[in-house]
Amino acid sequence: MLDYNAIKEESVTGRYITHHKIAPFLDNLSSNFIVKQIGESVKNNPIYSIEYGNGDINILMWSQMHGNESTTTRALLDFLNFLDTDHEIALTIKASCSLTIVPILNPDGAEAYTRVNANLVDLNRDAQNLTQPESLVLRNLYNEIQPHFCYNLHGQRTIFNVGKSPKPATISFLTPSQDEERSITPSRIRSMQIIATMNNALQKHIPHQVGRYDDSFNANCVGDTFQMLNTPTILFEAGHYHNDYGREFTREYIFYALVSGTHAIGLKNYDGYSDKDYFEIPENGKLFFDVLIANPHLIDVKFEGNARIGILYKEVLKDNTVCFEPYIAEMGELANYYGHSVYDCSKETDLKELKKESVLMQILK
Repeated sequence: MLDYNAIKEESVTGRYITHHKIAPFLDNLSSNFIVKQIGESVKNNPIYSIEYGNGDINILMWSQMHGNESTTTRALLDFLNFLDTDHEIALTIKASCSLTIVPILNPDGAEAYTRVNANLVDLNRDAQNLTQPESLVLRNLYNEIQPHFCYNLHGQRTIFNVGKSPKPATISFLTPSQDEERSITPSRIRSMQIIATMNNALQKHIPHQVGRYDDSFNANCVGDTFQMLNTPTILFEAGHYHNDYGREFTREYIFYALVSGTHAIGLKNYDGYSDKDYFEIPENGKLFFDVLIANPHLIDVKFEGNARIGILYKEVLKDNTVCFEPYIAEMGELANYYGHSVYDCSKETDLKELKKESVLMQILK
């Protein structure tokens, strides 16, 4: 069992992660790593890569392609700390793999805490046209190292559940499609095997909280493009864990996925899994609200007696801190939906607790 707390990078926490926050960490990396500036963003912010290992298997990883999806970046720092140990798994990865890691591909979006870059372009829809400097940085890096595997690291919203269950999709995976038919190609099968390996490891930590992302084909997405080039590509989605809006628990589970997946690649011991194991991972649903309120008419008669209110949080950057502002997303029967927090106003204890939540009460007025 890995001692995560011993290697967690405690200097970098929170949802707002920029290059300035991780720069001291990069500056202090040991001689096991090579840090390079590989390009610049629209606003001329530097984009860096980190190289590790001297093996024959090239793996390319990138995070914060969407600037407001930072959980995987924090997990990468933990992963780098682990690789700098003499743990048997770390030594195996070092000997068998050569890793190239881009911790923040979209530094302008990271600073603004936006999905898009400074030109308001979603880099994950620019894989074919390559109109943005950040897109060119990634494609040039791909062409240079000719990876055998790619990790495309993202974050997902709190709305996702696993299948139809009341379990949040704390982590989701996807092997992107290569064509409209979603053909099961050798490249996809290989990435499916790695995902099945990681899922097996994660079930020990978060049983029934791993989902499978929709594999609709879009050639403009980077993962689909690299898969079209016959490189097994894996999409990681860091999602919600109970009461973990800072995503520090999710960060830990992404770390376990990085270790188990990369170790399996290094050992080439993933052949025991098949595409069947991948498709047995339940596909994500979208059945969660952040807050679900039943019987709201007991607060205000303007609400219908059989209605429920679904509230979501909007992530807003204020004073370099990500704040969560609630808004009413939907009202109605909402019979098949779940809430990360649930208040039934017909229950005295729930009503009492809800009335303590002044921000929620304000939007209900």
